[in-house]
Amino acid sequence: MSQALGSRSWIIPDGYIPPLSSGSLESHESICVLNAGDEPAELELTVYFEDREPLAGIVETVPGRRTRHIRTAGLASGGERIPAGVPYAVTVASSVPVVVQYSRLDSTQPELALMSVMAHPLERS
Repeated sequence: MSQALGSRSWIIPDGYIPPLSSGSLESHESICVLNAGDEPAELELTVYFEDREPLAGIVETVPGRRTRHIRTAGLASGGERIPAGVPYAVTVASSVPVVVQYSRLDSTQPELALMSVMAHPLERS
C-alpha cells in the first residue's frame, strides 16, 4: 500500500507560454503531478489572467502511484485555451494529496532555457 504524499491545494503564480520557438524544440510549459498514493487524484484546475475571466472547471486525472505531465497549452474550458504570450496563474485542487511541480521550456532563442520550480502548497481550511 502506497502512502499519499503532498497537499490537496497548489498555486502556480507565474505562467507564460512563450509564443515562439526556434530549432526543433517547441516552447512549452507543464504541470508535473506525482500521485504516490493508491487512489486516483481528480484534479480541478483554474487558470487566472490579468485582464479576463478565469478558465474554470478544467478536470484532469492522475492514477494512483503514477505521474503526469500536463501541458498547459492543452488545457481548455468552454472551448477556450490559454493563449501564448499572455501571463497567467493556475490553482490546482486535488481530491487526494499530490505533489505539483511546474516546468517551462523556453526555446525562443537557440540558447534554450529550462526552468522548473515547485508549486506552492496550501492547507485547506
